[in-house]
Amino acid sequence: MKGYPPPVRRLIAEFSKFPGIGEKTAARLATFVLQSSESDMARLAECIMDVKKKIKICEVCYNLTEKEVCEICSDPSRDKGVIGVVEDTDTLVAIEESGGFHGTYHVLHGVLSPAEGIGPDQLRITELVKRIREEGVREVFIATNPSVQGESTALLIKRMLEGFPLVVTRIGMGVPVGGSLKYVDKMTMAKAIEFRRGV
Repeated sequence: MKGYPPPVRRLIAEFSKFPGIGEKTAARLATFVLQSSESDMARLAECIMDVKKKIKICEVCYNLTEKEVCEICSDPSRDKGVIGVVEDTDTLVAIEESGGFHGTYHVLHGVLSPAEGIGPDQLRITELVKRIREEGVREVFIATNPSVQGESTALLIKRMLEGFPLVVTRIGMGVPVGGSLKYVDKMTMAKAIEFRRGV
């Protein structure tokens, strides 16, 4: 961006690489850095380097962790017979915050997307099948997004698990709590009807 000295322009360029951050937002972030104290920015830089140096992938579920095995997989109170399959760690965190799931997880780190060159081999599906064989799993709970890619991934996993003595479930989709049916879009309404349950 013209008008900024080269070091600020470089910082703006780096911030612009973050997902969802455009050039104007990047410029605001750079201005914030300039206006912050050196000690605040030193702490920020330390946090960034800590994450890069200390965080690794759990060798069981592929969640983020500081140890070889994450806190969830290490927790003896979790139901190891139920695995929740998620696209990414953000989804895992959202499910955890709900407090409604007490099994373990399996993080795929993506979904099928042939246009982007992401096929089954780029995901952690083979590792999921291996876990199921070795751990005596009763249920696989698929919690991928209700997008074309998420649905395709869920369908592939379901097909790969045919023949295993377990139940495959899918996260419920449909009308949000407190929502009004007359304002619901067609896709959401169709999913709400498809996943209806007894009362």
